[in-house]
Order: sequence, then C-alpha cells, then structure tokens
Amino acid sequence: MLAVPILAVVSSLTFPKGEVWLHLWRTQLFELVGSTFLLVIGVGAGTLVVGTGLAWLVVHYRFPGRSVLEWALILPLAVPAYVMGFVFLGLFEYSGPVQTGLRRSLGEGVRLPELRSYWGVVLMMTLVFYPYVYLLARTAFRDQSGAAIETARSLGWSRAQTFLHVTLPMARPSLVAGVALAMMEAMADFGTVATFGYRTLTEAVYRVWYGMFDRIAATQLASVLLLFALALILLERRSRGRARFTQTGRRGPALAPSELRGWGAAAATASCLATLTLAFLLPVGQLAWWAAAALRDGQIAPAFGALLTRTCVLAAVAALLACLLAVLLAYAGRLHGTPTVRFVVQFASMGYALPGAVIAVGVLLPLAWVDHTVAPLLERGLGHPIGLLFTGSAAGLVLAYLVRFLAVSLQTVEASLGKISPSLDDAARSLGARAGAALRRVHLPLIRGGLMTAVILVFVETMKEMPATLLLRPFGFNTLAVEIWERTSEAMWQEASVPALTLVGVGLLPVIVLVRLSLGSSR
Repeated sequence: MLAVPILAVVSSLTFPKGEVWLHLWRTQLFELVGSTFLLVIGVGAGTLVVGTGLAWLVVHYRFPGRSVLEWALILPLAVPAYVMGFVFLGLFEYSGPVQTGLRRSLGEGVRLPELRSYWGVVLMMTLVFYPYVYLLARTAFRDQSGAAIETARSLGWSRAQTFLHVTLPMARPSLVAGVALAMMEAMADFGTVATFGYRTLTEAVYRVWYGMFDRIAATQLASVLLLFALALILLERRSRGRARFTQTGRRGPALAPSELRGWGAAAATASCLATLTLAFLLPVGQLAWWAAAALRDGQIAPAFGALLTRTCVLAAVAALLACLLAVLLAYAGRLHGTPTVRFVVQFASMGYALPGAVIAVGVLLPLAWVDHTVAPLLERGLGHPIGLLFTGSAAGLVLAYLVRFLAVSLQTVEASLGKISPSLDDAARSLGARAGAALRRVHLPLIRGGLMTAVILVFVETMKEMPATLLLRPFGFNTLAVEIWERTSEAMWQEASVPALTLVGVGLLPVIVLVRLSLGSSR
C-alpha cells in the first residue's frame, strides 16, 4: 500500500504524454530544471562549507564557549526553512525595520542586497540544513585517528595541508551523506521557494495542480522531480558503499584538541556564535517579539486552539501508525532476512527521499481512481449521491504522511532492534514463545526508548510538513503549517508568528534527543 503512490508516479514515465512534454519543453521545463539544479548545488556547497568548517573547529580546537556551542549549533534543525524565510523577509526587506533604520541613519540611498533572489534562498536553506553536515562531519572527525594526523604534521605539512589531504578524505563518506541529505531537503522544499518567488519543480507541481487543475502536467513534472530524488539517493548510497574502503573507526588515541588563544580564539568563538545567531537566535527572538505583539493586539486566529488540536491529532495518528508499521517491517526483517524481505523493507522506506509534492501526486492518483470506481457503485446501491470518499480526506493526508515519514521510524526501530542480542530470540523460542509473543514480551520492552524517539521524530516531521498537506487537505482544513503559509503569502508576518513559534517549540523535542545522544556518545 505504501509503495502505490511511488509506483503511480513512476508509471507516468512509462506512458509519456507527448503533447504535455512538448508544452512543458516550450514553456517552463528548461527553466524549472535549471533553477532546481542550481538551488540544489548551491545549498549543497553552502552546507558543506559551513557544516564542515564548524565541525572542524569544535573537534580540533579548544576556545571560549566551545562546550556550549558544540551542541547549540544543532538547534537550527528545529526551525522549518519556510519559517526562517519569512522571518528574514520581515526583517530585511526594503520596508522592514533593518533597512528602514539604515535609511534614517545613513540616507535614503542605502539599500541592502535583494533577499528575494537565488542567493537569498540558498542562504536561508544553508542556515537551516547545515546541521545535517555538521552532525555527520563532527562524528567523522572525532572518530579519526590522531596518529594519522600527527604523522602528517611530523612530515612537515601545515594544518591546512593536513586538513585538505588527510582529515577531509577520511571523512568524505560522511560529508557526502550529509550534503546529500541537505540537497534532498532543498529539492523538497516548497514554502521557502514560494515565499521568495524562486521557481523550482516542487513549486511548479503545486502551482500546476492547485492553480491550473492540470493533473497530467503536474504528474509529468512530479516524475521529473522523482528523477532528481533518485539521483540524490544513488549519490547517498554510493557514499555509503565507499565507506568500507575508508577508515571509519578510530585506530589509536584520538587527536587532542589544540588550545586557541588571542585573535584565533576570538575568531573561532565569533564564527560559531555568528552562525548560531543567524540560524537560531535571531529568527526565534524575532518570532517571540512578533508573537508578544500579536497577543497584545489580539491577532491570534480565533480557531487557533482547534487548529493546534487538529494538527496534533493528525501528527499523533501518523506517528503511531508509522511506528506500528516500522515495528512490523523491522521485526520481519529480523526474523526473515531474505533478499526479498530486505527489498520490500527498503522500498517501503523510499518515501522520505521524495519531495512532499511528489508523494501528494502519487497519493491523489490511486485515491481518485478508487473514488471514481467505488462511488458510482455505492450511489447506485444507495440511490443518492455520496461524493468523493477518499480524495481530499484526512485519510489521504495520513497515507501521505506514512509514505513520507515511515523511513524515520523504521531506521530508529531497526537500530534499537539491532542492539538486542540474537541469543534472546533463541532463548524465547526455547521456552516455547512464538514470534508474536517474543516481540510483545521481550523485544518491545527493550526497544521502548527507541520507539518513543521514533514517535517524537515522526510527530514533529508531520507537524512541519507543508507541500503534501496543501495539495491533499480537505477543503477548509488547515494545519499550523498551512496557517503559516496562508498568512505569510499575504506578508502578514506578525499574524504568522504564533503558529510558527509553536512549530519551532515542538521541533526542539527531537533536537533535544539528538543533543542527549550526542553528549552520551562523546563521554
């Protein structure tokens, strides 16, 4: 069932509509593919430089504030990219407080570079997605042998030469995996590019489907987007495959961090603090300022309570179902590790690498087919019209969330099950317990912590999801993410601050889990 939406989009490639492709080729295909490619490359390069540089600083050097900044640099993961985007627009646009203040102080001719541009979108996504590279790079640098680096230094290499020729090559698989994750997120993003007016394939799928009601053109565009996603998946898989040829475990003592003093220490602290300020402290502080003003001015949506409840219920249902499916799939893989079972498990978790717009199109196609097949039969039997049953329903939304985020829960559950010794399975079977009883009485209690982590991760990801929700939601059915989109599309920054701040607050939960895991592994 989870593979049907993906197969529905893939099948559109096998039945190409010549007139649709000709129209897309003549009008917008080249521009959309080019802009999407440039965006993905720009975000990949930005996250590589920022994430790797910060990880190198905190692992290889000691400087004032390092112990706090090391984990605080993960916090930007809690800020959705579209929230970051509208906060920066509200602050730095021509009519915003920053440029207004500069004109009053320095003259009317003073202007900052235009934020609604390619470089503005790349900057926003780099600030939000660099932690993917930072986390993996920091772990890779920490696991490297100090002997290899000391040997390079003893041969007369400078710190820069050692970094370029020894440290970076050994961490290459982790860096590529982190960059690939950031590039996938950039390609899947809808809210930021739409707010900044930067046209990509994801934005075009929404515009063609929702604005022009052209299902065939939207599906063909989604299939192009799918090819982009598959290319990034192959890149990420290839980086993992090469990891076995590289030293990933530490041999010998770790490299002792060097003490920075004077200007070097000040520069290291300032660079980490500046990144943290731009990526987390500034947007959260501005949201809190706007939220206080919105509360004072009575600009909270009258139905905010119902909106929050509806979002939480949807996210909770998706999280629980995703974890239930993850347990079943992971346990099946543990009991029957055949190639067929492994392929089914891997295929079911492919949805996370696909943009929400592609998932939405893939869900709509089979749901529409079922509705147009089942509804006429029911109408003839009941004698009155019943309308559409699944299209534009909450059930369709939950299905899309499961396809999109099953991988998040599956990876967490698989990791937890992998820590349980197979001897416990043998002991349970020797005592007469069948597979179901062993799962209920032995495995589930032992992976309880992993299950809670999986529920939190899927819950938060579902709350923040926007493109699939916009395309699949029932008429008049808003969530916090949709409420933010509707407010920000009309430049109502202050009115969007309360739901945005709520999402950031909830998004801190998985970040706290990551920080705790990070602190635990570093001890």
